[in-house]
Amino acid sequence: MRIDAHQHFWRYSASQYGWIDARMQRIARDFLPNDLAPKLAASEVDGCIAVQARCSDEETTFLLDLAAANPFVKAVVGWTDLCAADAAARVAALADEPLLRGLRHIVQAEPDDFLARADFQRGVRSLRAHGLVYDVLVYPRQLGAAEAFVRALPDQPFVLDHLAKPDIAAAQRDAWEQPFRALARHPHVACKLSGMVTEAKWLAWRPDDFRWYLDTALDAFGEDRILFGSDWPVCLVAAADYAQVHDLLAHWAERLGPVARAKLFGGNAARIYRIA
Repeated sequence: MRIDAHQHFWRYSASQYGWIDARMQRIARDFLPNDLAPKLAASEVDGCIAVQARCSDEETTFLLDLAAANPFVKAVVGWTDLCAADAAARVAALADEPLLRGLRHIVQAEPDDFLARADFQRGVRSLRAHGLVYDVLVYPRQLGAAEAFVRALPDQPFVLDHLAKPDIAAAQRDAWEQPFRALARHPHVACKLSGMVTEAKWLAWRPDDFRWYLDTALDAFGEDRILFGSDWPVCLVAAADYAQVHDLLAHWAERLGPVARAKLFGGNAARIYRIA
């Protein structure tokens, strides 16, 4: 099964999606399963994992309802307030949802010491008992905090989103690579090869712009801990269409053997997010 491990759905409103700014008007509209299904089929992708784009319980319910009605949506990474005093009870209730396989908070928008908060770590610690993954969304400057965070929770499965968003347009390397590799040394952390085009020169990037970052991710995490993700529809601000993002990674992955490619394009996602 070929799986896109990272994409989003929304019914757009300017008040709910304030991060969609004036430069991103191409995605300032609804994006729903009927929009994505033909694009997955055209790229021979069998299913996807829907990931939260708002920090609200309503967002999680919205995604779970869409997944229940659309079998190609294989899993949901939702949100709940993991800093709340009743976080463990919130997580336990969500774990009863058969398609809820992980949680995420938009940490990139938080102070750099957010991941060190005792209440947040306590909330994340409750995921392990239910077999849930925590998706880590940070910028490069927050990678050191992320490494300390995953070190403090050695039994919790983690997936780093978007390679931690290195500034590919500015060819950022040294400030990203060392803490990225430090995070990769923890075997309970995997990495989504996703979100790259939006960190490059929008609509003007070339495939070679990503080669070093992808090679570094493969070297750091290995073939068993990397996952393909499109970041659709956010990717549409920087790429022509879904196929261009898929094909970017597919062409890079031609150097891999068939077993490694199968892991990248679904096998690892199925294992980590428990997709049958």
